[in-house]
Amino acid sequence: MRILAVDPGSKNVGLALSDPTATIAQGLETVPAEPAGTLAARVAQIARTNDVARIVVGLPRRLDGSHGPEAKSAQKLANAIRAESGLPVELVDERLTTVAAERSLIAGGMRREKRRLRVDRVAATLMLQAHLDRRRAG
Repeated sequence: MRILAVDPGSKNVGLALSDPTATIAQGLETVPAEPAGTLAARVAQIARTNDVARIVVGLPRRLDGSHGPEAKSAQKLANAIRAESGLPVELVDERLTTVAAERSLIAGGMRREKRRLRVDRVAATLMLQAHLDRRRAG
């Protein structure tokens, strides 16, 4: 069962995909967040193309656990993807995944221009791998 992870952002949306056994996450692609009106349909199409059975959408919480406007946008996106795809869609905590992704790319010596293009996809991959690990742990 493949799982697609969606790391929503205001400019770009990072996508990651699990292997068929839902064990390992891999970065898939980064798609533009605009036009927002077609984002859910574009994600649903990517899910169909990759034979996805479930989708997880990152829920950006604040460090204290509260929800801000970004979390409301993520919830709205998750609902729209659910309606477009007909698949189960789950919101998962994605606190600090973008920070961890940025640090990882910096540690790998990647230049700023390339980091900007890849950070959302790497953040989605980190979020998905954490989700897969939690599922396996029970």
